Amino acid sequence: MKTAPRYDVVVIGAGVFGAWSAYTLRLTGKRVALLDAYGAGNSRSSSGGESRIIRMGYGPDRLYTRYSLRSLELWQALFQGANTPLFHRTGMLWMAGKRVAIVHETAKALRAEGVQHELLSARELHQRFPQFSFKGVSAGVYEPGSGAILARRAVQALLNEAVAQGVEYFPEAFVKLDGKRRIESIRTPNRKLAADDFVFASGPWLPKLFPRLLRKLITPTRQEVFFFGAGPKQAGLFAPPAIPCFYHCDHEAYGVPDLESRGVKIALDTLGPKFDPDTGSRVVSSQGVRDIRRFLARHMPSLAEAPIVESRVCQYECTRNRDFLIDRHPALANAVIVGGGSGHGFKHGPAVGEYVANLLLGRGATEPRFSLAAHSTK
Repeated sequence: MKTAPRYDVVVIGAGVFGAWSAYTLRLTGKRVALLDAYGAGNSRSSSGGESRIIRMGYGPDRLYTRYSLRSLELWQALFQGANTPLFHRTGMLWMAGKRVAIVHETAKALRAEGVQHELLSARELHQRFPQFSFKGVSAGVYEPGSGAILARRAVQALLNEAVAQGVEYFPEAFVKLDGKRRIESIRTPNRKLAADDFVFASGPWLPKLFPRLLRKLITPTRQEVFFFGAGPKQAGLFAPPAIPCFYHCDHEAYGVPDLESRGVKIALDTLGPKFDPDTGSRVVSSQGVRDIRRFLARHMPSLAEAPIVESRVCQYECTRNRDFLIDRHPALANAVIVGGGSGHGFKHGPAVGEYVANLLLGRGATEPRFSLAAHSTK
């Protein structure tokens, strides 16, 4: 087995959390290695797929609004000069009827954080966005500066920039760690990587890596995503700028406009069953198709009979309250766990990378909500 030079930090997992952590640490001057068993933005990862919404609204939760604002700034800086637009400023629409309090709480938080937005009545929604029926909807809030990131390509662009800055990338699997109270090195099938610190940003694989610690704290769930093809006379209605990304609070359903002629992405945000990211089937279920068509028939009737042009099964890796879990391992002094993306983590990758770098460098305040103690089930 080849022996690699010693690093300051080794990051296990080249998804959005791991890649941004590695990149940010490298910018501070650290010698960093990054590895991933299946490759950056791969189809098994929580960072794979075509698109992710980046929005500022989080109901009354201003912590994630601030993280989103910072992250969008860093995403856009990364994308400068890209040959293909990797951020689409589509806008973001929230709508609700029974849960309309969320809309008003979101508007209040956005106002407090200085985020441009519009609070819209049911009548204004009907006039502005004819693609929706808005049945049962009483109000909405629109964020014009939000939109969608092309996820897989964004992670790969980040990896390329990280490598250009000096991060050493190994498309290899983590097999074993050496050490008891401190990790001295980790092993892959081809090499041994020694470092002062180790960051485990392994998404849905975290409960497999640390089963005793994390099997009750992080749960991978099966999530089905559908892309619907609008007819030729409708196509313009379902592509930006005519329609934004959206979230229907009453039904926990979200959507992304037709980007690059891939179809309109629609999915339910409700948690699916437990899922194994290595062996789980990636074929959508007939029940999932029925559920999503039921939503379309009620709220986007012109797409109710549209063909499914693409579908995929991804996974969330959820904590109990959907807060991130970013903390030092309680028994391994130089190991940091970074996970719990919980279906909304992708947009926050840059801010998480900064948080991890500050944690390792011993600067900046820690967020109690991200600690292991906050996620404890005891």
